[in-house]
Amino acid sequence: MFRAFIATASLAALVACGQPVSPAENPGAAEPADPAAGTTSQVLNIYSARHYDSDKAMYAKFEEETGIKVNVRESGAPELLETMKAEGADSPADVIIVSDAGALYQFQREGFTQPIRSDALEAAIPEQLREKDGHWFGLAKRARVIVYDPQLLPLEEVDTYADLAEDRLRGELCVRSSTNIYNLSLLGEIIGRLGSDAAETWAKGVASNFARPPEGGDTAQIEAVAAGQCAAAIVNHYYWVRLATGTTEERLTAAKTLVSFPDQDAGGTHINVTGAAVSSTSRSPDLAVKFIEFLTTPDGQALLTSETKEYPIVASAPVPEGLELLANFKQSDFPLSELGAHQAEAQAIFDRAGWN
Repeated sequence: MFRAFIATASLAALVACGQPVSPAENPGAAEPADPAAGTTSQVLNIYSARHYDSDKAMYAKFEEETGIKVNVRESGAPELLETMKAEGADSPADVIIVSDAGALYQFQREGFTQPIRSDALEAAIPEQLREKDGHWFGLAKRARVIVYDPQLLPLEEVDTYADLAEDRLRGELCVRSSTNIYNLSLLGEIIGRLGSDAAETWAKGVASNFARPPEGGDTAQIEAVAAGQCAAAIVNHYYWVRLATGTTEERLTAAKTLVSFPDQDAGGTHINVTGAAVSSTSRSPDLAVKFIEFLTTPDGQALLTSETKEYPIVASAPVPEGLELLANFKQSDFPLSELGAHQAEAQAIFDRAGWN
């Protein structure tokens, strides 16, 4: 059964660069907290590609509960990866937090993650959403959906990913660059499910339907649909939810569009995660695991997803405000740990398809 969701007037009722890790000769090791008293404190260094105010509260809550001091370095995932390459074995990172299993794979491929075993994490996180050997764990879910203008397209023309490659949508699609990890992972699943030939046929069909060359982020695609520049766009769900629960102007933008969860009568909508890994250079892997386990508690899940509008992974966690607008859909069961194996091929297919 296909589902679509619309922003309405009732939405008015809804609530509307890198930071260096603190220097330490031996990051993560015990250090004096009160020399006079002879007590010690522990330090955890987190490299995060997230940039939300709610994360500050998340770190503060962990510090309050554990007494472990948290240092955070924030930057984009590619920049963090290059930083760790430059730092090598001397990297102070204990925990790596990035969005998309494809990005987590890149850190794993470069040898910057280590396998861990945690009964708590394995119990809380479905096998599909974590790396099979424990190199990384998904902590919040996102869905790759289709946003469309119901004045220009009927529902039936955008209820599968395959629809996006049909000739009837010529000149109607907006999408971001193929180099974006969200698109690489989507195509990676298509390769994994249908094979390389079918994936290339799809990518070429989608590229033939562009209303404009790929540009901007996911929010820009939604705004383009609302402005009539294109009839449909591929985006992650939470960008729409943020608009639908944002300022008056943002809510009006969302209200001009509908959200389709593709492939509800087939394999389900492509999902991905924000996830975390223990750095292979960590001097305090036990503390790193403790922090990741904290993120699976109700408090940790609430702080992790409240601002981003991602789906909590833990069933007992509170649902972020506004996310009820996009509830109850069939998600793909494709193992996210397999996406990385198709990443290079996905980029090659995009390049041949002319999806820049």
